[in-house]
Amino acid sequence: MQDFSERLLAGKRVLITGGGTGLGKAMGRRFLELGATLVICGRRREVLEATATEFRDGFGRETQTMVCDIRDGAAVEHMLDGIWASGPLDVLVNNAAANFLAQTHRLSNRAIDAVLAICLHGTAYCTAGVGRRWIDSGRGGTVLSILTLSALMGAPFTAPSAMAKAGIDAMTKSLAVEWGPHGIRLVAVAPGSFPTEGAGARLTPLGADGDLAASVPLRRHGDHAELANLCAFLVSDLAGYITGETVVIDGGRRFLGGARSGSAAMLTWTDEDWKRQRAGMP
Repeated sequence: MQDFSERLLAGKRVLITGGGTGLGKAMGRRFLELGATLVICGRRREVLEATATEFRDGFGRETQTMVCDIRDGAAVEHMLDGIWASGPLDVLVNNAAANFLAQTHRLSNRAIDAVLAICLHGTAYCTAGVGRRWIDSGRGGTVLSILTLSALMGAPFTAPSAMAKAGIDAMTKSLAVEWGPHGIRLVAVAPGSFPTEGAGARLTPLGADGDLAASVPLRRHGDHAELANLCAFLVSDLAGYITGETVVIDGGRRFLGGARSGSAAMLTWTDEDWKRQRAGMP
Protein backbone atom coordinates (compact mmCIF):
# COMPACT_ATOMS: atom_id res chain seq x y z
CA MET A 1 0.00 0.00 0.00
CA GLN A 2 1.35 3.40 -0.99
CA ASP A 3 1.74 5.86 1.88
CA PHE A 4 1.51 9.66 1.99
CA SER A 5 5.20 10.17 1.47
CA GLU A 6 7.40 12.51 -0.50
CA ARG A 7 6.98 10.14 -3.47
CA LEU A 8 3.17 10.09 -3.38
CA LEU A 9 2.84 11.56 -6.90
CA ALA A 10 6.08 10.22 -8.38
CA GLY A 11 5.66 9.35 -12.05
CA LYS A 12 2.52 11.45 -12.49
CA ARG A 13 2.42 14.27 -15.02
CA VAL A 14 -0.06 16.96 -13.99
CA LEU A 15 -1.58 19.91 -15.85
CA ILE A 16 -2.99 22.74 -13.69
CA THR A 17 -5.05 25.39 -15.46
CA GLY A 18 -4.54 28.82 -13.94
CA GLY A 19 -1.43 27.35 -12.36
CA GLY A 20 0.65 30.51 -12.16
CA THR A 21 -1.04 32.16 -9.18
CA GLY A 22 -3.15 31.59 -6.09
CA LEU A 23 -4.51 28.17 -5.30
CA GLY A 24 -3.20 26.75 -8.57
CA LYS A 25 0.32 27.77 -7.64
CA ALA A 26 -0.07 26.31 -4.14
CA MET A 27 -1.20 23.00 -5.58
CA GLY A 28 1.64 22.97 -8.09
CA ARG A 29 4.22 23.54 -5.36
CA ARG A 30 2.83 20.66 -3.28
CA PHE A 31 2.60 18.31 -6.26
CA LEU A 32 6.25 18.98 -7.07
CA GLU A 33 7.20 18.28 -3.45
CA LEU A 34 5.45 14.92 -3.79
CA GLY A 35 7.32 13.95 -6.95
CA ALA A 36 4.98 14.97 -9.77
CA THR A 37 6.04 16.42 -13.12
CA LEU A 38 4.20 19.69 -13.64
CA VAL A 39 2.65 21.62 -16.53
CA ILE A 40 0.92 24.95 -15.83
CA CYS A 41 -1.15 27.02 -18.20
CA GLY A 42 -2.67 30.47 -18.18
CA ARG A 43 -3.11 33.58 -20.27
CA ARG A 44 -0.12 35.62 -19.01
CA ARG A 45 3.26 34.31 -20.07
CA GLU A 46 5.21 36.48 -17.62
CA VAL A 47 3.25 35.10 -14.66
CA LEU A 48 3.75 31.51 -15.77
CA GLU A 49 7.45 32.00 -16.35
CA ALA A 50 7.93 33.65 -12.95
CA THR A 51 6.25 30.72 -11.23
CA ALA A 52 8.22 28.19 -13.27
CA THR A 53 11.45 29.95 -12.32
CA GLU A 54 10.48 29.93 -8.65
CA PHE A 55 9.69 26.22 -8.82
CA ARG A 56 12.92 25.44 -10.66
CA ASP A 57 14.95 27.31 -8.05
CA GLY A 58 13.10 25.56 -5.24
CA PHE A 59 12.97 22.01 -6.58
CA GLY A 60 15.67 21.80 -9.22
CA ARG A 61 13.19 20.57 -11.82
CA GLU A 62 11.66 22.24 -14.84
CA THR A 63 7.99 23.17 -14.93
CA GLN A 64 6.52 23.26 -18.43
CA THR A 65 4.49 26.39 -19.19
CA MET A 66 1.77 26.70 -21.81
CA VAL A 67 0.17 30.04 -22.67
CA CYS A 68 -3.47 29.26 -23.38
CA ASP A 69 -6.82 31.00 -23.14
CA ILE A 70 -9.03 28.05 -22.23
CA ARG A 71 -12.11 29.96 -23.40
CA ASP A 72 -10.94 29.08 -26.93
CA GLY A 73 -11.56 25.41 -27.70
CA ALA A 74 -9.10 25.41 -30.60
CA ALA A 75 -6.41 26.90 -28.33
CA VAL A 76 -7.06 24.15 -25.79
CA GLU A 77 -6.61 21.47 -28.44
CA HIS A 78 -3.38 23.12 -29.61
CA MET A 79 -2.09 23.19 -26.04
CA LEU A 80 -2.94 19.54 -25.43
CA ASP A 81 -1.26 18.52 -28.68
CA GLY A 82 1.85 20.36 -27.50
CA ILE A 83 1.77 18.63 -24.12
CA TRP A 84 1.22 15.17 -25.59
CA ALA A 85 4.11 15.72 -28.01
CA SER A 86 6.45 15.05 -25.08
CA GLY A 87 4.25 12.53 -23.29
CA PRO A 88 0.72 12.03 -21.96
CA LEU A 89 -0.79 13.57 -18.86
CA ASP A 90 -1.89 11.52 -15.86
CA VAL A 91 -3.82 14.25 -14.07
CA LEU A 92 -5.80 17.33 -15.13
CA VAL A 93 -6.59 19.96 -12.49
CA ASN A 94 -9.35 22.35 -13.60
CA ASN A 95 -8.49 25.38 -11.49
CA ALA A 96 -8.83 28.42 -13.79
CA ALA A 97 -11.85 30.56 -12.90
CA ALA A 98 -13.39 34.02 -13.04
CA ASN A 99 -15.80 35.70 -10.64
CA PHE A 100 -16.88 39.11 -9.35
CA LEU A 101 -19.65 40.68 -7.26
CA ALA A 102 -22.58 42.12 -9.19
CA GLN A 103 -26.34 42.44 -9.20
CA THR A 104 -27.40 39.70 -11.58
CA HIS A 105 -30.15 41.74 -13.22
CA ARG A 106 -27.56 44.40 -14.09
CA LEU A 107 -25.17 42.00 -15.81
CA SER A 108 -24.68 42.29 -19.55
CA ASN A 109 -24.58 39.22 -21.74
CA ARG A 110 -20.86 39.85 -22.15
CA ALA A 111 -20.32 39.87 -18.38
CA ILE A 112 -22.20 36.60 -17.97
CA ASP A 113 -20.23 35.05 -20.83
CA ALA A 114 -16.95 36.21 -19.29
CA VAL A 115 -17.57 33.99 -16.27
CA LEU A 116 -19.22 31.04 -18.02
CA ALA A 117 -16.58 30.94 -20.77
CA ILE A 118 -13.74 30.33 -18.32
CA CYS A 119 -15.43 28.46 -15.49
CA LEU A 120 -17.72 26.18 -17.49
CA HIS A 121 -16.78 26.12 -21.17
CA GLY A 122 -13.02 26.18 -20.62
CA THR A 123 -13.24 23.43 -18.02
CA ALA A 124 -15.38 21.34 -20.38
CA TYR A 125 -12.95 21.88 -23.28
CA CYS A 126 -9.97 20.80 -21.17
CA THR A 127 -11.75 17.82 -19.66
CA ALA A 128 -13.12 16.54 -22.97
CA GLY A 129 -9.77 17.03 -24.71
CA VAL A 130 -7.78 15.18 -22.06
CA GLY A 131 -10.40 12.45 -21.69
CA ARG A 132 -10.51 11.87 -25.44
CA ARG A 133 -6.76 11.37 -25.57
CA TRP A 134 -6.82 8.99 -22.60
CA ILE A 135 -9.64 6.89 -24.02
CA ASP A 136 -8.22 6.79 -27.55
CA SER A 137 -4.87 5.55 -26.22
CA GLY A 138 -6.32 3.15 -23.65
CA ARG A 139 -4.92 5.08 -20.68
CA GLY A 140 -6.56 5.91 -17.38
CA GLY A 141 -6.25 9.22 -15.58
CA THR A 142 -7.74 11.58 -13.03
CA VAL A 143 -9.57 14.89 -13.42
CA LEU A 144 -9.78 17.15 -10.37
CA SER A 145 -11.96 20.26 -10.57
CA ILE A 146 -11.93 23.13 -8.11
CA LEU A 147 -15.49 24.29 -7.34
CA THR A 148 -16.97 26.73 -4.82
CA LEU A 149 -19.50 26.37 -2.02
CA SER A 150 -21.92 28.26 -4.27
CA ALA A 151 -21.95 25.27 -6.64
CA LEU A 152 -23.64 23.26 -3.91
CA MET A 153 -25.71 25.94 -2.20
CA GLY A 154 -26.04 28.90 -4.54
CA ALA A 155 -24.86 32.39 -3.64
CA PRO A 156 -26.26 35.89 -4.16
CA PHE A 157 -24.46 38.34 -6.41
CA THR A 158 -22.20 35.69 -8.00
CA ALA A 159 -24.88 33.76 -9.88
CA PRO A 160 -22.90 33.07 -13.10
CA SER A 161 -20.07 31.51 -11.11
CA ALA A 162 -22.50 29.42 -9.05
CA MET A 163 -24.19 28.24 -12.26
CA ALA A 164 -20.88 27.37 -13.90
CA LYS A 165 -19.46 25.55 -10.91
CA ALA A 166 -22.70 23.62 -10.43
CA GLY A 167 -22.33 22.52 -14.04
CA ILE A 168 -18.82 21.25 -13.31
CA ASP A 169 -20.18 19.33 -10.31
CA ALA A 170 -22.70 17.70 -12.67
CA MET A 171 -19.91 16.98 -15.17
CA THR A 172 -17.88 15.30 -12.43
CA LYS A 173 -20.74 12.98 -11.51
CA SER A 174 -21.74 12.29 -15.11
CA LEU A 175 -18.29 11.47 -16.45
CA ALA A 176 -17.37 9.44 -13.39
CA VAL A 177 -19.95 6.96 -14.66
CA GLU A 178 -19.36 7.35 -18.39
CA TRP A 179 -15.56 7.20 -18.20
CA GLY A 180 -15.22 4.85 -15.24
CA PRO A 181 -14.91 1.74 -17.45
CA HIS A 182 -11.89 3.41 -19.09
CA GLY A 183 -10.08 3.74 -15.76
CA ILE A 184 -10.69 7.49 -15.53
CA ARG A 185 -11.67 9.08 -12.23
CA LEU A 186 -13.29 12.49 -11.78
CA VAL A 187 -13.32 14.24 -8.42
CA ALA A 188 -13.90 17.78 -7.22
CA VAL A 189 -13.14 19.99 -4.23
CA ALA A 190 -15.35 22.82 -2.96
CA PRO A 191 -13.19 25.18 -0.89
CA GLY A 192 -14.51 27.64 1.63
CA SER A 193 -12.46 30.64 2.70
CA PHE A 194 -8.96 30.34 1.22
CA PRO A 195 -7.98 33.98 0.57
CA THR A 196 -6.02 34.85 -2.55
CA GLU A 197 -4.95 38.30 -3.66
CA GLY A 198 -6.94 38.32 -6.89
CA ALA A 199 -10.20 36.81 -5.67
CA GLY A 200 -10.12 38.79 -2.46
CA ALA A 201 -10.06 42.09 -4.33
CA ARG A 202 -12.98 41.09 -6.56
CA LEU A 203 -15.21 39.38 -3.98
CA THR A 204 -14.88 41.39 -0.77
CA PRO A 205 -17.96 43.60 -0.31
CA LEU A 206 -17.40 47.35 -0.03
CA GLY A 207 -16.86 48.30 3.59
CA ALA A 208 -16.48 44.72 4.80
CA ASP A 209 -13.92 44.32 7.55
CA GLY A 210 -12.38 41.39 5.68
CA ASP A 211 -12.81 39.04 8.63
CA LEU A 212 -14.53 36.23 6.73
CA ALA A 213 -13.23 33.84 9.38
CA ALA A 214 -15.99 35.13 11.67
CA SER A 215 -18.46 33.12 9.55
CA VAL A 216 -16.42 29.90 9.92
CA PRO A 217 -17.01 27.61 12.93
CA LEU A 218 -13.28 26.83 13.13
CA ARG A 219 -12.71 30.60 13.37
CA ARG A 220 -10.01 30.87 10.76
CA HIS A 221 -9.35 30.92 7.05
CA GLY A 222 -8.11 27.78 5.36
CA ASP A 223 -4.39 27.47 4.69
CA HIS A 224 -3.42 26.92 1.06
CA ALA A 225 -1.31 23.95 2.15
CA GLU A 226 -4.40 22.26 3.60
CA LEU A 227 -6.21 22.50 0.28
CA ALA A 228 -3.11 21.37 -1.62
CA ASN A 229 -2.73 18.30 0.60
CA LEU A 230 -6.36 17.29 0.05
CA CYS A 231 -5.97 17.70 -3.70
CA ALA A 232 -2.72 15.70 -3.69
CA PHE A 233 -4.51 12.85 -1.95
CA LEU A 234 -7.45 12.92 -4.34
CA VAL A 235 -5.28 12.70 -7.47
CA SER A 236 -3.01 10.03 -5.96
CA ASP A 237 -3.41 6.28 -6.17
CA LEU A 238 -4.42 6.28 -2.50
CA ALA A 239 -7.78 7.67 -3.64
CA GLY A 240 -8.10 5.18 -6.46
CA TYR A 241 -11.62 4.06 -5.44
CA ILE A 242 -13.03 7.59 -5.08
CA THR A 243 -14.83 8.96 -8.12
CA GLY A 244 -17.78 11.27 -8.79
CA GLU A 245 -17.40 12.93 -5.39
CA THR A 246 -17.13 16.60 -4.46
CA VAL A 247 -15.26 17.04 -1.19
CA VAL A 248 -15.99 20.17 0.83
CA ILE A 249 -13.12 21.80 2.76
CA ASP A 250 -14.56 24.86 4.48
CA GLY A 251 -14.07 24.66 8.25
CA GLY A 252 -17.80 23.98 8.65
CA ARG A 253 -18.83 27.22 6.96
CA ARG A 254 -21.63 25.68 4.90
CA PHE A 255 -23.45 24.62 8.08
CA LEU A 256 -23.88 28.32 8.88
CA GLY A 257 -25.44 28.91 5.49
CA GLY A 258 -22.26 29.20 3.45
CA ALA A 259 -22.85 32.80 2.37
CA ARG A 260 -19.84 35.10 2.24
CA SER A 261 -19.42 37.75 4.89
CA GLY A 262 -21.54 40.80 4.09
CA SER A 263 -24.05 39.03 1.82
CA ALA A 264 -27.03 39.80 4.06
CA ALA A 265 -26.15 43.50 4.18
CA MET A 266 -25.70 43.54 0.40
CA LEU A 267 -29.37 42.63 -0.03
CA THR A 268 -30.25 46.13 1.15
CA TRP A 269 -27.62 48.03 -0.84
CA THR A 270 -28.77 50.98 -2.91
CA ASP A 271 -27.75 51.68 -6.49
CA GLU A 272 -25.22 54.16 -5.09
CA ASP A 273 -23.71 51.43 -2.90
CA TRP A 274 -23.28 49.22 -5.97
CA LYS A 275 -21.70 52.07 -7.92
CA ARG A 276 -19.14 52.49 -5.14
CA GLN A 277 -18.51 48.73 -5.16
CA ARG A 278 -17.87 48.73 -8.91
CA ALA A 279 -15.62 51.78 -8.65
CA GLY A 280 -13.51 50.08 -5.99
CA MET A 281 -12.92 46.91 -7.97
CA PRO A 282 -9.56 46.40 -9.72
